Amino acid sequence: MMRRVAILISGRGSNMTALIEAAAADGFPAEIALVISNKADAPGLATAQANGVKTLVIESKPFGKDRAGFEKLLQAALDEHKIELICLGGFMRLFTAEFVQHWYGRMLNIHPSLLPSFPGLDPHGQALRAGVKISGATVHFVIPETDAGPIVMQGAVPVATEDTPETLAARVLGVEHQIYPQALRLLATGGIKIDGDVTKSTACVGSDDTLIAPTVI
Repeated sequence: MMRRVAILISGRGSNMTALIEAAAADGFPAEIALVISNKADAPGLATAQANGVKTLVIESKPFGKDRAGFEKLLQAALDEHKIELICLGGFMRLFTAEFVQHWYGRMLNIHPSLLPSFPGLDPHGQALRAGVKISGATVHFVIPETDAGPIVMQGAVPVATEDTPETLAARVLGVEHQIYPQALRLLATGGIKIDGDVTKSTACVGSDDTLIAPTVI
């Protein structure tokens, strides 16, 4: 049975687009049933509509710091559309602990770093200042703490000496678009089990898949 998924966005929703495109393929176990934005001018709304996905705007600005009030309307919309799973795609609003707990194990987020390294804002700048040689992206379950939930999937890229936050972000974004649909596939098929603070997966891990940076010639 296909799982009904809502994607929450605040901007262009490039990861939303990757999820919509993946879900359109035959045999994908999830349906992108709804895209919700907390901003009426989010460019991603037009993209979702062009792909035949129902969209909804629930403006968060009028609620100010009343997160519970906003979430009441959000939850009503999710219930109305019989949503089973949530994917956050650049959704720039914090949730209450109560909302997160209600969706625990059913709500995914993606962050452009190899968590637990470099959570929060400016992850690419953090990575470059730390001098890491490998960076990447992480799909994780959402918990009340920011960028701290059980990790579902990660993808890595090398960091070049000449990288800027912008060039690194562009390279990592390509990885995000690869791993987010695969993480959703795992979740929708029951291929992920949360065990304490970590996840266990039925997915295979290639024994010869390595990434070493920099490469010595």
